[in-house]
Amino acid sequence: MSGCGCEMEARNAQERKTLLIVLVINALMFLFEFGLGWVAQSTGLVADSLDMLADASVYAISLYAIGRSALLKQRAARYSGWLQIGLALLVLVDVLRRFLLGSEPVSGLMMSVGLVALVANVICLSLIMKHRDGGVHMRASLIFSANDVIANAGVILSGALVWWLGSRLPDLVIGLIIALLVLRGGVRILREAAEEATSCEGGA
Repeated sequence: MSGCGCEMEARNAQERKTLLIVLVINALMFLFEFGLGWVAQSTGLVADSLDMLADASVYAISLYAIGRSALLKQRAARYSGWLQIGLALLVLVDVLRRFLLGSEPVSGLMMSVGLVALVANVICLSLIMKHRDGGVHMRASLIFSANDVIANAGVILSGALVWWLGSRLPDLVIGLIIALLVLRGGVRILREAAEEATSCEGGA
């Protein structure tokens, strides 16, 4: 019975279910956070929402990779990494635009929306942690979810600082930090995918 692939099929089914749940959560949170981030004129919230969009795309790619060859999983991870890098660059452009043109972030909205996003991402992280020993596509998902939790905490902190200091600078700073965090995550995934590809070639 051990050679029938039943255990692998069950594992794939669990990964699919987890990724589908976190995909839906991130897609809905992107719409929610982007809309309110724009209303709040918050670079931090807009940056975090784009991070949610990147994650939803990553989960969709990872969902496609489940049950497929190691080569396709590595390719899916690479696509995820490049997507993260591309969205990080978009956030950097938005930070620069708001720095030059000005903004008036609404601290109350920043903190409340950031809190909702934090709860959503903690749920996603707890679900994906169960698959931390999976393929590179699942490790990519884990890295992105962990980054999200850090980013959400940063948005909440920056909202408090905007209120306390009466300055938009904390919002710009957290937007910049989130962009760099997403950028680092993308680079890390590309590195892991390259290392796994090298390992597979060496073992061939």
